[in-house]
Amino acid sequence: MYTERFFKHEHMPFAEIRYSQGSRGIYKPHLHSTLSIGAVDQGVVRYRVGSEETDLAPGALAIINPEILHTCNPVGGEERSYYMLFLDTSWCCLVQETLFHSPDFIEPSVIKLVDTAIYDLYCQTMEQFMNEQVHLQEKEQLLFDLVSKVFTRCCSSGNHKNETPHDISLLKDLLSEDLQADLTLNSLATKLGTNPYTLIRQFKKITGTTPHAYRMNRRIEMAKKLLRQGCEIAETALECGFFDQSHLHRHFKAMTTVTPRDYQVNFMQ
Repeated sequence: MYTERFFKHEHMPFAEIRYSQGSRGIYKPHLHSTLSIGAVDQGVVRYRVGSEETDLAPGALAIINPEILHTCNPVGGEERSYYMLFLDTSWCCLVQETLFHSPDFIEPSVIKLVDTAIYDLYCQTMEQFMNEQVHLQEKEQLLFDLVSKVFTRCCSSGNHKNETPHDISLLKDLLSEDLQADLTLNSLATKLGTNPYTLIRQFKKITGTTPHAYRMNRRIEMAKKLLRQGCEIAETALECGFFDQSHLHRHFKAMTTVTPRDYQVNFMQ
């Protein structure tokens, strides 16, 4: 039976968890501002991150660094069930500092971690997060233990995130602000003092996506936040720069495989 569950708590704002059971949903290429760690517990998916592609089945974890274009879809249209864990990089830095004595975020160097013990620990931890009878302190300790093991296996102190060119960092900031506004490439290029088409080419080369698609991802992230707060879907659509509720619905489902309403009603606090 197809079901969706989501978890996020105001006292653990750095983590969000999703469990999708019996899903045939197809993702369009998208990205997250978070570090994402996923696992399939039923079925097989074709998993693409940047230019790398592999299959993911039970026993392995998917590791997706922030701001990386990716998809993860069922093979042959078969059902799959999976967990996704989304972690703010600021919290990841706190964990990594205890391991590598560096204040900067260190990107995992692999897109797939095959380790049965860590996979089992991941699934057990996700199940505990979905259990309302488990105290928050225990959940946070379980999460710290799990993520520490993942970082120990997948990160090294010399693998710091490459510095993003200044113009591209500024453009990301501009695209993440004032989401109601209908920005033009010319206005963005003028603020950055560059040719708009050079800007598109450089941005896509570095991020793998266009400025428009990047801004759409930011709108979806904001929509999720507002929906968690109980905002009406129509109001959320306008707050995030969509033309109307149906415009939000179409893009939200394309990037998350669920509708705004499904996301809102299946959320666990």
